[in-house]
Amino acid sequence: MNIVLRELKAHRKSLIAWSVGMVFLILAGMTKYSGFANSGQSANDLFKGLPGLAAAFGIESVDLTQAIGFYSVLFLYILVMTAIHGSLLGAEIISKEEQEKTAEFLFSKPVTRTQVVTSKLFAALVNLLALNLVTLVASVIMVGAYNTGESVTPVILLLMVGLFFVQLIFLSIGIAAAGISKKPKLAAPVATGLLLAAFFLSLWLDITKKYPGLKYLTPFKYFEGRVIINHNSLDPLYVAISLGIVAVMLLAAYLRYNSRDLSV
Repeated sequence: MNIVLRELKAHRKSLIAWSVGMVFLILAGMTKYSGFANSGQSANDLFKGLPGLAAAFGIESVDLTQAIGFYSVLFLYILVMTAIHGSLLGAEIISKEEQEKTAEFLFSKPVTRTQVVTSKLFAALVNLLALNLVTLVASVIMVGAYNTGESVTPVILLLMVGLFFVQLIFLSIGIAAAGISKKPKLAAPVATGLLLAAFFLSLWLDITKKYPGLKYLTPFKYFEGRVIINHNSLDPLYVAISLGIVAVMLLAAYLRYNSRDLSV
């Protein structure tokens, strides 16, 4: 029994739906760009006069009259969408056997729990990469269509690398929630609850400008669009923290899933 192919087939329709939603989000966002561009510098002045609103929408230090500047605002919502996809995918792909009462059948086969988790993890990574590539292609095409300066493809590629790290973080959180919890139905709510807490913490930090040390607690601060565009690089510290979070979450999932009683 090829678990990887089984999971890829099971999540095929979901991946298509998420991909269509991502393309629509980017298309709708960049379509609105023309309105901001036509308003000229007045749009920038408007938001600079409302610092709280500018922070909440991630518009600080961004030129909304440039396509890539406007895309950096849209990138926040791309981050949120892919984070939700990753956390739900991670939670569901591990807990589904217990929720659907197929765990007993699966583990009657000559496979270990470690092999099952590894196969499911690989299938989940394929889904993450596929959604990331769809986002990349849609972004390059749509931002490029409105861009009037030098090519924005290199910086979009860099943004997608940052996006993939965020996807990995929330995938691993979802997998850990499913691997650790004795109640499989709680995995998805726990994973999405942590995601929402991280997102609102990120907004609060932007608005209040207080307690900057708390930024390390929310992955939404690791790879901000405006920061990557302005510096044209990823922060090595955040890359290391991201990999550390992923490693800890996956280790916890493997250890706990191998030792706990499964719901059958």
